[in-house]
Amino acid sequence: MKIAFFDVKPYTEEAFRPYAESLGWEMRFYDTKLGIHTASLATGCDAVCIFVNDDASAPVIDRLHELGVKVIALRCAGYNNVDLSHAFGRVHVVHVPAYSPYAVAEHTMAMLLTSIRRIHKAYNRTREFNFSLNGLTGFDLHGKTVGVVGTGRIGRVFADICKGFGMRVLAYDKYPAADAGLPYVTLPELYRESDIISLHCPLTPETHHLIDREAIGMMKKGVTLINTSRGALIDAEALLEGIKARQVGAACLDVYEEEGDIFFEDFSGHIVEDDTLARLISMPNVLVTSHQAFLTREALDNIAETTVGNLQAFFDTGCCQNELCYRCGRVETCKKERCARCF
Repeated sequence: MKIAFFDVKPYTEEAFRPYAESLGWEMRFYDTKLGIHTASLATGCDAVCIFVNDDASAPVIDRLHELGVKVIALRCAGYNNVDLSHAFGRVHVVHVPAYSPYAVAEHTMAMLLTSIRRIHKAYNRTREFNFSLNGLTGFDLHGKTVGVVGTGRIGRVFADICKGFGMRVLAYDKYPAADAGLPYVTLPELYRESDIISLHCPLTPETHHLIDREAIGMMKKGVTLINTSRGALIDAEALLEGIKARQVGAACLDVYEEEGDIFFEDFSGHIVEDDTLARLISMPNVLVTSHQAFLTREALDNIAETTVGNLQAFFDTGCCQNELCYRCGRVETCKKERCARCF
């Protein structure tokens, strides 16, 4: 089997290289992102393996189809960067639905604690031998209300962590999980009642800019917002306005709407031309990490194992439980019932 990997970092190749050696597969690792001008790098390949900021839009899918590529293997859970409707009948799509919900949920809590206890500011001070505590006052999490938007595996793990801190948890999900053991409320109620709101839902046309000016206007003054899911769940301009109006007390962002050409790269010696991101980072109550929440050894191992398993199942048996199927609109479920290729 021949596979072209796009947007590869050293830790990606390190996780996948042992499988190439043990299975005898040819794996081509490219640091460039998949796009219309780079798709030709997959010439002669059976599959491409892509990540969150690769472009699998209709023109790119057409080009891959022309090259004979049969499968797009996402090494992540989200698939908003893939035009699934256009892929139907052309290229099959598989993903990694769960690699480590603990990795993302724990990073979410780490960002929250760092922000509200000013740990990042204290770290920078003490490195300069400044041991003043002025301006470092935080607040207790115990007794606070956290609103969890999206109660898949990651959202539920984060909710459990919050319960461990003695927090009151409210939940919202379009499709509530009967076994979640969480009190589900409407979105407006969650906005009104929560001291902290954390996003763990997928990016769809329905959830695009879920947090906008209207939503922020419903929230408690001084609310803390956390997003470790997908950047476009939050309208960044509306967030900036909310911060400047003191409506939003703090924001923890592991993702950003226009991160595609910025995150995962080193721009420390360059001028970043994204003024919105630059303004967010300049705010003293905004904490930004570079789509880092997934990055644990366990998650990387699980991503590699599941991705390789997806490709083996697809080519060996034609039945891959993690294929994303557009046939009936139930993208993640009908495959499990039919146990056959999407087309």
